[in-house]
Amino acid sequence: MSSVVLGGIVFLCLFGAALFGMLLRPRLPEHHLSTDSKDTIRLATAIVGTLSALALGLLIASAKSDYDDADAELRTSVGHVVLLDRVMAHYGPETQEARRLLRKLVVARLNQTWTNTDDQGSADDASVFDAGVEPVQDLLRALSPGTDGQRWLQSRALEVSGQIAEAHWMHMDAGSEGLPWPFVTILVFWLAVLFATFGLLAPRNMTVGLTLFICALSVAGAVFLIVDMANPYLGLIYIGDAPLRSALVQLGR
Repeated sequence: MSSVVLGGIVFLCLFGAALFGMLLRPRLPEHHLSTDSKDTIRLATAIVGTLSALALGLLIASAKSDYDDADAELRTSVGHVVLLDRVMAHYGPETQEARRLLRKLVVARLNQTWTNTDDQGSADDASVFDAGVEPVQDLLRALSPGTDGQRWLQSRALEVSGQIAEAHWMHMDAGSEGLPWPFVTILVFWLAVLFATFGLLAPRNMTVGLTLFICALSVAGAVFLIVDMANPYLGLIYIGDAPLRSALVQLGR
């Protein structure tokens, strides 16, 4: 489910709950809305409001952390890829095939993460992306260095490629986590209870209705931001492909 759709559903739930409360108010017996009853309702909903605020804060912090981690992983991986290519270039022409595979891996990640296609090329990109940098490492291990300098460059290339492989599998694992949807569902339920209480206790006029509308829209916007940032490569707020495209310019030189 996209972040925009989820945000719209949350808005409908919250504003609908507020309208339900406003419609329910005239149908309740008068003693249900006495001063003592209202005070008790406010105290009870204050607990739910506090829990909802804490939950929203935790989700926002978690989504921001996921976004920042993904951005840092991309930039670090790009730096390692360019460094690996330069190390192999200094080794000599024996690494041409390994450098070609490295460039192909970058193109595959670019297509898999930012381009959605259904042609045969996307299937090839998927297989290259799943394999990661391991084919490049196999070619590096098969090299037969003839000088101390080449031996050092081979060792350095294997070290850097190991860092790329580690980042690749971390990226693969992070892509399958997502948000804790039971937590989000319970949070929306708490918020709906709050808005139903707001509608129940509030007088029926245009100012109150507009205020509840804006509040429901604001909370739905917060849920939208949480879901959108928790998927850093999708949605409206996403990590761009500029670092990878810059790396492609540098590879093979």
